[in-house]
Amino acid sequence: MSNLIKFDPFAEIQALQKQFLSDDWFSPIKSMQMPTTDVYTSKDDKELTVEAHLPNFEQKDIDISVDKGNLVIRAERREQERDKDKKYIVRESSSSFYRSFRLPEVADEESIKAKMKDGILKVTIQFKDLPKPKQIAIEA
Repeated sequence: MSNLIKFDPFAEIQALQKQFLSDDWFSPIKSMQMPTTDVYTSKDDKELTVEAHLPNFEQKDIDISVDKGNLVIRAERREQERDKDKKYIVRESSSSFYRSFRLPEVADEESIKAKMKDGILKVTIQFKDLPKPKQIAIEA
């Protein structure tokens, strides 16, 4: 007699959610700080804004691209420290950030602008004007 195990295609996703949202005090994920990212539209719904709070990154550390309809933001910072009083040759640390956002079909990829100020990266994407619906005359 064989034991059948029910396949759950969402089990892995649920396990990741549990890991990231867990209140377990001993979870190693608690020591990792995830930068805040806000995504919102303007009051007139003419543009989309993505704000990433990256206080320890400089403009040269950040790469923004559009790939197959996705806005991709990558940031990586490396630090090297040399200490003559210690035997190691190089002490190196790094921090990284990666986010990908699916752009809506009305996004004008040519209008994307980015600014960095006080550790906040602000990317704005204008929306294209959609064609107005065509009125069809009814013949008598």
